[in-house]
Amino acid sequence: MRQRVNRGKSLARSRRGGHRRRKARRTRVLEVFAGLAAIVVAAVAIGGVFVRPGGGASASGVPTPAPSVAGVPSATPDTAGKGSGVEAASTGAKKARGAAKTASGPSKHTDAKAMSYFKKRWVGDKAVKRITDIRTIGKYLRIYTNLPESAHNSRSAIDLCKRGLEYLVQEVGDEHPVVFVQAEFGQNGNPVLANILGGGDDSCRLTHPAPN
Repeated sequence: MRQRVNRGKSLARSRRGGHRRRKARRTRVLEVFAGLAAIVVAAVAIGGVFVRPGGGASASGVPTPAPSVAGVPSATPDTAGKGSGVEAASTGAKKARGAAKTASGPSKHTDAKAMSYFKKRWVGDKAVKRITDIRTIGKYLRIYTNLPESAHNSRSAIDLCKRGLEYLVQEVGDEHPVVFVQAEFGQNGNPVLANILGGGDDSCRLTHPAPN
């Protein structure tokens, strides 16, 4: 009888112990699921924080409005300055090409030495002030002016021709100087107003036919 009673007690204890172990396992499983749920919630919250500044959606799923651009100027002063600089450069290039074609200003053919000589040698001279460009093309000195086509053999044209002759003989050392004084650009280009055609010519008066 004692042995049966002892066996009954031991069975009861073992059953009680089994219930306790099952309860402990269920508790642990619930704790694990709760921890995973907390991690997922935290990850969603962090993702919402990173997404929100980029103009996407907030953590709640509601899209955030884009930042206002009403106060941003359409063009900065630097951009406007660059644009005006490009336009100025384009205008300057067009003027330079026009001056080269009409001989109404300096060009890549300008004889800088001759220009400097005329300005220093005859400071304040009225005829020299009519010069727009001086070019040495080949061995010919061409003095371009703003004189009209009708000013052939005029005093200003003759004076400029003689000054060109002096420059070629005294400064350049040319024994056969050729000088053309030419009028402003017109329908006939830049007509010749006075000239010297080599060593045998010293009058500067226009000879015919007039060279172009």
